[in-house]
Amino acid sequence: MTIIATIIVLGVLIFVHELGHFLAARSVGVRVERFSIGLGPRVFGFTRGETEYVLSAVPLGGYVKLGGMNDEVMEAIEGGKQEGQPAGSGSDDFDNKPVWARAWVISAGVLMNMAFAFLAYTVVAAGWGNPEMDTTRLGTVRGAALPAEASALAEIPPGATLLSIGDREVVHWGDVREGILEAPEGPVTFTFTDPEGSVTVELTGEEERRRIYRSMEFWADPVVQAVNPGTPADRAGIQRGDRVIGVDGGEIATWPEFVSIVQQNPDTEIQVALLRDGGELVREVTPDAVQDLDPITGEPRTIGQIGVLPALPGVAYSPLAPVEAVRAGWDETYAITALILGFLRDLVTGQISPRNLGSIVAIGEASGQAAAEGLPVFLRFMALFSINLAILNLLPIPVLDGGHLVFLGIEAVRGRPLSVEQRMRWSQVGFVVLIGIMALALGNDFLRLFGL
Repeated sequence: MTIIATIIVLGVLIFVHELGHFLAARSVGVRVERFSIGLGPRVFGFTRGETEYVLSAVPLGGYVKLGGMNDEVMEAIEGGKQEGQPAGSGSDDFDNKPVWARAWVISAGVLMNMAFAFLAYTVVAAGWGNPEMDTTRLGTVRGAALPAEASALAEIPPGATLLSIGDREVVHWGDVREGILEAPEGPVTFTFTDPEGSVTVELTGEEERRRIYRSMEFWADPVVQAVNPGTPADRAGIQRGDRVIGVDGGEIATWPEFVSIVQQNPDTEIQVALLRDGGELVREVTPDAVQDLDPITGEPRTIGQIGVLPALPGVAYSPLAPVEAVRAGWDETYAITALILGFLRDLVTGQISPRNLGSIVAIGEASGQAAAEGLPVFLRFMALFSINLAILNLLPIPVLDGGHLVFLGIEAVRGRPLSVEQRMRWSQVGFVVLIGIMALALGNDFLRLFGL
């Protein structure tokens, strides 16, 4: 399953990216000499018209070889200089096209990856619906964040299961959100069970309703689903599957309780009691101090983080109309793009360890796990990875699309291109940087495999 899922993910997304370059090149009259899925030596292929279509030996990328584009570094990656291709310097050569046309060809791969992500998210939203947490069990209500007219919600005991909000039955957490946001203005009754009870609150304006919703968290058992490499939790020896049962001598029943204590202790050591394989153990962890925005007030704050993710409830899907599905696809594409850009920012500023980088091994593990969860989860994973591929290709590293766009930007400002020798030198530097990043990511994967 893992191998097949990895082949599908890499094959489809590489094809989509290179198809973007191919179609853009054809749209502005640039000759395409080779369309390759994979890098290095040719395994097999065929020629149609002026283009050779190839499957190459190393399945870690692909390329579209454009006529008249001088790039000896890419020729090395492609498996050596290709024989039998037209050499001239005609009007269909890439380097003879205006800057805007070349920028369009270079950026089209990234645009295709973003378009694929948007389409995949939209298809999932239209075919299955909007993903929601498949629970109505209440974990925590932050009473201090509630408007005065809704303060009675803090009386609902943790662990209670919500049954209805006003006249609306709730069957997953999305219903809880919509019930709060869409209930008629005035008194609204929240009914629950385990234990049986109800509370009535006053629902008024939109902002007050959003404050109410943000103050409520669904129940999540304090079980670790994942540990980010190089983080305080990783260094302390916390592992996937560990159940947090206490912190500093106090008991922990839910994940939000654990998160709250961690956030309150930046740069302060805490004793975390864990249940692992039927036995109890204690780990000393010092949360990193991280700048964040308060989810209720929006004010900046410093919180603690240790780098763990919880085991969440399953996913349920709420139906969406076609227009809503398109909006959901756009919103998720935007949100994931912002998330990945934030990760890169934190990586550059040192707030996230380089140990979080992963290579083909991590991609394979994630692909297999997503495929095991079913088609909608797998499609959403492919969409996420497609956005990741697009953003990474925009990095200003020569040999990547972003590096070529930098060269074109310099040409647009100077009024003449960099010399072939200058581009070659920078491309060689970029190639070394890229190999270094890949080696670091692969090393991280092996360290994870051996539990280091």
